[in-house]
Amino acid sequence: MPTLHWQKSSFSGGAEGNCLNIATAPDGTLRLRESDDPSTVLTATPRQLAALLRHLAPGGRDRR
Repeated sequence: MPTLHWQKSSFSGGAEGNCLNIATAPDGTLRLRESDDPSTVLTATPRQLAALLRHLAPGGRDRR
């Protein structure tokens, strides 16, 4: 597996260290992990992640 350049989300922070990290893999997919469990990595395409974020946004489930 190639070395990924992980970036901390600008929405993450706080003293607890609960941060979301994201990286772009060579195949163009996005990798997501939580800083307190870096061995668990989720993979999504940019389109899939955008759809998830739209769904989770306030009122997202009500939009059609």
